[in-house]
Amino acid sequence: MSQEAHGGGVRPRFAIPVGLVAVLLLVLLVGVALRRGPAIARAETPADPAAASADGTGSAGATGALSRAASGLKFEISFPPSLTREAQTGHIILIVSNDTSAEPRFQYHVYRPNVQPGFGLDVDGLEPGQTAVIDGKVFGWPLRSLDDLPPGDYRVQAILNRYEEYHRADGHTVWLPPNKGEGQHWYSKPGNFYNAPVSVHLDPASGQTVKLSLDQEIPPIPAPKDTKWVKYVRIKSDLLSKFWGRPMYLGAIVLLPAGFDDHPNAHYPLAVDQGHWPTGFGEFSPHPPTPGESRGDSIRTAYAYDLYKRWTGPNFPRMLVMKIRHANQYYDDSYAVNSENLGPWGDAIVKELIPYVEKKFRGIGQGWARTLYGGSTGGWETLADQVFYPDDFNGAWSFCPDPVDFRQYETINVYSDTNAFYFNNEWKKTPQPSGRDYLGHLLTTVGNDNHWEYVQGRKDRSSEQWDIWESVFGPVGKDGYPQRIYDKLTGHIDPHVARYWKENYDLRYILQRDWKTLGPKLVGKIHIYAGTMDSWHLNNAVYLMQDFLDTTKDPYYAGSIEYGDRYEHCWTGDSQHSLRVGSMTVDRRFLPVMARHIISTAPAGADTVSWRY
Repeated sequence: MSQEAHGGGVRPRFAIPVGLVAVLLLVLLVGVALRRGPAIARAETPADPAAASADGTGSAGATGALSRAASGLKFEISFPPSLTREAQTGHIILIVSNDTSAEPRFQYHVYRPNVQPGFGLDVDGLEPGQTAVIDGKVFGWPLRSLDDLPPGDYRVQAILNRYEEYHRADGHTVWLPPNKGEGQHWYSKPGNFYNAPVSVHLDPASGQTVKLSLDQEIPPIPAPKDTKWVKYVRIKSDLLSKFWGRPMYLGAIVLLPAGFDDHPNAHYPLAVDQGHWPTGFGEFSPHPPTPGESRGDSIRTAYAYDLYKRWTGPNFPRMLVMKIRHANQYYDDSYAVNSENLGPWGDAIVKELIPYVEKKFRGIGQGWARTLYGGSTGGWETLADQVFYPDDFNGAWSFCPDPVDFRQYETINVYSDTNAFYFNNEWKKTPQPSGRDYLGHLLTTVGNDNHWEYVQGRKDRSSEQWDIWESVFGPVGKDGYPQRIYDKLTGHIDPHVARYWKENYDLRYILQRDWKTLGPKLVGKIHIYAGTMDSWHLNNAVYLMQDFLDTTKDPYYAGSIEYGDRYEHCWTGDSQHSLRVGSMTVDRRFLPVMARHIISTAPAGADTVSWRY
């Protein structure tokens, strides 16, 4: 929020002599010069979220310096020329840990019971051997500043998430972290620089300087290998390459039906399994459990082997099942729609990837023979693709979808609320909840989530959940990065951005607005499942979606919405077993349902025979 909005435009009650003003300005300029870090470190925002907005403006000034003096404790971080002689632009995350159970870089997650303090700093053109300084002025979470660190023994580790430059077709030049096969995780991204954990005693009052050399590089991830049943494909997308100004690729993992090689004249329906960055088909295995497996692994293997036996048995439908590999510069998943910030991922998937897979593996290749299913992110994508491409798919089975109505964006109403972090109230500040358990016990808040993300990357570059929602749903900002729907530090909501979200990605609103034309194409195609105690309150938006769908007429939607009483995230329609077991039986429960739906709705003369052997 700008200074003027805080009353900065009000004339002061008393005047200061001109000479004294000059002296004060001189002292201020000298102080700023002394406090300023290396030229390569970008200006930081204040440690106090109330002091400034996420763009570095506010009462603390454009430099984003803390209103209080920073402590003497600081970290000087560099990388050696032996790794690269090129200057690096990116983001440094420093983790300070008193937990010896794992490397600090693996201990920074908002839902980790013992999450450790982290601090984040943008760097621009950092040369080999040059230092970036993280001190008390740099934003951190759950501690706002190194100043707040209790004296003690710690292990410290820093990592440089390396960005690359993109010259997009919309005229913007942006710096972003490319996916390197890890699914957008800075702590495991191949090519990122880091240091081995260093043990050190820290005391903010000591004035000590800790030097860290990021002399390690995360190695590449081996390419996955095909098996008899599971095939990996990767294609260059002309649509995405044009948008991003460089070659862009997307891929799929395809599970072949039993008898694929023995029935060369068969053509198959396609079921698209949506959600996040898949590494394989872990829910399918031709091998039974083996002695020595842990109990958890043994259970997973047993269910995967059970699916294999059903898949190859006489009464299971013969279909292609495809998972999409569409990690991008902002997240491990594109949300499978077109976006101003991410580009035409929806079209790339529907018009390039799916036809390629169907041609390569003898798919029927028509909308009546395609279905969608998925949970959470994949649940939202499943509904969105059915809505945005109604003729290209013949049914959506959506489990615990991300917010399908932005009046319940988790628990936030982005249209009427003024702040995403607190419920509207003039006199008290009640935090908006985020994660919870099935008893309603709060695990974190929306403010905590966003400040944790902010440490990991500015300008929606954390590769985490709230940032990707802004990146997908929002318009492009003047700087080429996503325009925020709310300030990342204060939570103040921008109603102009909210209106853009509504018109373009609020699925309930779009269905209601366009039902006259969409409705006839969606009859019998929408099926939603949610637990009434969804961990992120996603059932709230489903209630609002149901309120609309139940009232539809001319035509009636003729789908289904089911709830699992007291089930958390992600309930998949099985009320007889745990969430874990339910997640492992989705394919065996729903693929036969999809096959029956395809057969019953196939157009006259369609091939409903060749694949039913």
